[in-house]
Amino acid sequence: MTPPFGNVIRQAREIRGFSAVDVARSAGISAAYLSKLENDAVKRPSPQVLHQLSEALAVPYAELMRLNGYRVPGESDVSAAYAVKSALFADVTDDERDELFEYLTWYRSRRRGSLRHPPQALPA
Repeated sequence: MTPPFGNVIRQAREIRGFSAVDVARSAGISAAYLSKLENDAVKRPSPQVLHQLSEALAVPYAELMRLNGYRVPGESDVSAAYAVKSALFADVTDDERDELFEYLTWYRSRRRGSLRHPPQALPA
């Protein structure tokens, strides 16, 4: 399932540590309009606004277009959810990727351990 557009741009902004005012200014839109976009109050932003947000948030333009129902010619049918996640983390450094991989490995091993040893029921 594809996440709502507003969630994606809010996450991209937060992951990069940008304020709403900074992103709005960089994208050439008002902070109020950005707020409407992040809250999915705008049904279908224009390709121009999507391009400006793409530049301001370093998220691929094609992904923002796809999330808003625009066709992106010449692209394969990649899962939209995968494409969005890839776009959000496109600027991860090698060190950050290694840290994320270590954390994911630890998290999965911890989860597998808890699945093998379910909590015991208390005696009645």
